[in-house]
Amino acid sequence: MKKLFDQGLKVVNVGLQGFAANITAAGGQVTNLTWAPPAGADAALGWTLATLVGDPRVEQANRIAYDRYLAAQPRLVDLVRAGDAMAGLGPGERRILHSGPPIEWPDMCGPQRGAIAGAILYEGWAESLDAAEQLAGSGAVALEPCHEHGAVGPMAGIISPSMPVWVVENTAAGNRAFCNLNEGLGKVLRFGANSPDVLDRLRWLGGDFFTTMQAAVRGLVDADLKPLMAQALHMGDELHNRNAAASALLFKRLTLSLLGSDLPSDAIRRALEFVAGNDHFFLNISMAACKSMTDAAAGVPGSSMVTVMARNGVNFGVKLSGTGDQWFQAPANPVDGLYFPGYTVDDAAADLGDSAITETNGLGGFAMAASPAIVQFVGGTPPMRRPTAAACCRSHSAPIRHSHCRR
Repeated sequence: MKKLFDQGLKVVNVGLQGFAANITAAGGQVTNLTWAPPAGADAALGWTLATLVGDPRVEQANRIAYDRYLAAQPRLVDLVRAGDAMAGLGPGERRILHSGPPIEWPDMCGPQRGAIAGAILYEGWAESLDAAEQLAGSGAVALEPCHEHGAVGPMAGIISPSMPVWVVENTAAGNRAFCNLNEGLGKVLRFGANSPDVLDRLRWLGGDFFTTMQAAVRGLVDADLKPLMAQALHMGDELHNRNAAASALLFKRLTLSLLGSDLPSDAIRRALEFVAGNDHFFLNISMAACKSMTDAAAGVPGSSMVTVMARNGVNFGVKLSGTGDQWFQAPANPVDGLYFPGYTVDDAAADLGDSAITETNGLGGFAMAASPAIVQFVGGTPPMRRPTAAACCRSHSAPIRHSHCRR
């Protein structure tokens, strides 16, 4: 015992942060574990939860869900307008989908509100930004999570009826998932930007680019995504922060498809230039692929398998296979990233976006140790990379300096 106190003090503190702060002030080293009694300190409920650990019924349900996930075969089958493929976004519907769990307009973070206002302008439902914000706040436009419509969207995650969406089908079970287009870097709707140049880019993406890419997708010789994603992982992607290899592999397939089309050469050239200049282009497709795979595991009674992880800039939400449409939420993490001079974490929205569907699927942070470029950039070594979603996509909220995750 005396030898213990002769050494430097290293403490693991469980619970109240104040105890850890006192140890640090006294010169000690402390690792603080944020902990609270489970089940809201309800002893009976806590005991019920404890007895479920190792329950053979849960284990069997998880095996069924997991087998369905493993059997999933995502395939890129189309690029269509959201209103033509997704229930609730058809003609006459004023509905906009957003990332994360459900949240009301007054409670949304700035980037998500800005993106929704931009989408209202894009759809022509309002003529000015002020009018768009008033319309959103009035309840005249339904605001619902992408995940409740079989879809996902990065950052603000906005999908409105006229926007193009990738259609990925799990051919093993027939379920489909959707994701919007990646706008590239700079000022974009997913970060909450809604200036005229942002809307002009969206209109081009929904016009000539849509026509060209739709033809490219429909002419693909090989549209299976699982082999492409596996190859990209071997080339150094982790398919969340880094999609350079996957985007390049897809670019080759799209180019070969367009070579056989009769579209105007200028339209093809501009579309391919946009894809070639955007290393994150494949991210949205990988998100839809991951959504189709985890959705295949949903709806198994008794299963505790996590099928959704998503953030809306305020709350972090998860869904489990065996609990249906119910969301479980907690406050989203602050963003510990690099900022422009003069800005701090206090100026940024909290964790934001549906792109954690990649971690839900086992990619992203779970695969980061196999992505040398990301490990070198973020820090640490492969043995140090723990398989935890918190280790990867912390958020991308403006005004972070770089375009993606913890860069």
